[in-house]
Amino acid sequence: MVQKQHSAGDPTAEPKKRRRVGFFKADAGIEANQCIKIYMVSSKEQVGALDGFCIDPVDLNDFFEEDGKIYGYDGLKITIWISSVSFNAYADVTYKSTCDGGKGITDLKSSLQRIFADTLVESKDAFLQSFSSENHLIRSIISTGEILQLNASDGQIGDSNSRLVEEVSDLKVVRMVIGKTDAGHVYSHLIPLVLLLIDGSNPIDVTDPGWELFVLIQEKNGEPGDIQHRLLGFTAVYRFYHYPDKTRLRLSQILILPPYQHKGYGRHLVEAVNNVAISEDVYDLTVEEPLSNFQHVRTCVDIKRLLEFDPIQDAISSAVSSLKKGKLEKKIHVPRLLPPSTAVDVVRKILKINRTQFLQCWEVLVYLGLSSEDKCMEDYVTIISNRVKADILGKDSECGRKQMIEVPSKYDPEMSFVIFRSGIEGSIQVDENQINQKEQLQELIDERLSEIKLIAQKLRPA
Repeated sequence: MVQKQHSAGDPTAEPKKRRRVGFFKADAGIEANQCIKIYMVSSKEQVGALDGFCIDPVDLNDFFEEDGKIYGYDGLKITIWISSVSFNAYADVTYKSTCDGGKGITDLKSSLQRIFADTLVESKDAFLQSFSSENHLIRSIISTGEILQLNASDGQIGDSNSRLVEEVSDLKVVRMVIGKTDAGHVYSHLIPLVLLLIDGSNPIDVTDPGWELFVLIQEKNGEPGDIQHRLLGFTAVYRFYHYPDKTRLRLSQILILPPYQHKGYGRHLVEAVNNVAISEDVYDLTVEEPLSNFQHVRTCVDIKRLLEFDPIQDAISSAVSSLKKGKLEKKIHVPRLLPPSTAVDVVRKILKINRTQFLQCWEVLVYLGLSSEDKCMEDYVTIISNRVKADILGKDSECGRKQMIEVPSKYDPEMSFVIFRSGIEGSIQVDENQINQKEQLQELIDERLSEIKLIAQKLRPA
């Protein structure tokens, strides 16, 4: 019997079954910042508590893949606890399921170890046990360092208006030199916090004897007869050679641990480094790329010192008197608000404040000598504005200068341009980019003026 063949166009032909094709849903991943919470805890009772101190914000994306995402997990939640006693860390990882959606499955253990290295404890029981077993770790480490005398200065010059609750007598700064003390050991425990909390920082070389650590410690009464040592923060300082027979100090990292920030503790570290710079007669003290918050504290500390520094008081009074005379609008070139070179030299030699920092402080010192009702305040604002412009755009920004712009041409494009002199009103239509630049420049000027006023408000005598 011959089976009947149906042609493709035969309406009586039975339809062929279509093969179903399934598509995997592409794994979009999840940003590390969205599924990870980090808490700093000082006792085992705080581990897992909802009211623990959450370190936020922390940018974790740089530690996960190239795009900062975690792949292959559904319902991922990572909770990390960092002990302020041992500085070990424990990560509690939970998720519903795993699936390779085309991007693979992120190795969470290796990713977390890129941050926490050997401080990451795998067992929760071992982590909880460390609160008692390593209770005296900090005291043991700092015992090899040098205890520095703290200034008993009053008042709050940090980022908040609160005052220190604890007395200065509870605090001490311990100076630890790499290679001569256990500085490398204590710093190795702090590296994860350096990576997480100090923007753009890399760990220091704990084998280089040029490094010194200044560690801020608070002593607390524990059990009867027992004193607990709590590490509040630290700063890393490098010692350079300065020809012919001096050294100079550079403050490279400073960190107050998150639970203790905005309480004025950073001031004690800055003052301790200043005291060492003066007592050892270094050439000067500089700071490596200071962030705005630290720069604010640093300037407040230096302004307070400068207000009590007799050798420059006449120079400040002279600058204020000159500004109060007015007549700025009659001058062709707006002068810079600069201290005399003799003042710059004596401040560096005695207080170890470098020239760049002193110029920042000088603007505040002059402002403190003025009143908001003074007619010369407008001149002061003009001087600061021009100084900011000159720093951003160059020294010639205050006067007209030649500029070149390209213009469309149907001829040789490389020969199509117009030269004009800027600074002449109505000389050329300003394009949108230049408008944006002007707005950004004005924002910088406003920020600088606001900073000056804020510092003056904190330090102006009542």
